[in-house]
Amino acid sequence: MKNLIVNADDLGWTDGVNRGILDAFHGGIVTSASLLANGPAFAEAARHTDLGLGTANTFVLLTSSYLVVLAATGPKRGTSNGSIAWLLGGAIGLGIVFLALKLLEYLHHFREGIFPAASYGDAALPGNGARMFFTLYYFMTGLHALHVCIGVGLLAWLARRSHRGDFTSIYSTPLELGGMYWHLVDIIWLFLWPMFYLMR
Repeated sequence: MKNLIVNADDLGWTDGVNRGILDAFHGGIVTSASLLANGPAFAEAARHTDLGLGTANTFVLLTSSYLVVLAATGPKRGTSNGSIAWLLGGAIGLGIVFLALKLLEYLHHFREGIFPAASYGDAALPGNGARMFFTLYYFMTGLHALHVCIGVGLLAWLARRSHRGDFTSIYSTPLELGGMYWHLVDIIWLFLWPMFYLMR
């Protein structure tokens, strides 16, 4: 016997639609749901993210990526290992600035009662749509911040190795791979920024 999959496509549209879909799911009528991330509840919740801090974080990460490009290509351009270590140190500093700005934004949301999942309690944005938006926001930006922390540690390890003189024009593979990881973290942010800050 085949299983019947019944999908509800408008989860996130309005609180009434959300309640109906959840009731149908719990009643066994609906077996899956697609999250409508461009509904009015999501757009309203997006207006409560700090566009200034999100844009500043975008600038910070892009600038750090530029420093990492200079560091990763440095050995082949004849840049000294000391200069490469300083470039990586600058990228590390900008990574820490990114994390500090993200923490500042989280603290601002916490003061407003904007928490993820069942802890959500913002009176200005009641309902499941805003709760879903901020649950996704915290999960995705928090996971990204974890990867920024890993990247900062990786860049610190590379800066230490560069300072020791481990990289030459012939061998700089760890530096290039570390740079690729840092760029991946930046590219992920370039998807998160419009999704959570520009969708107004």
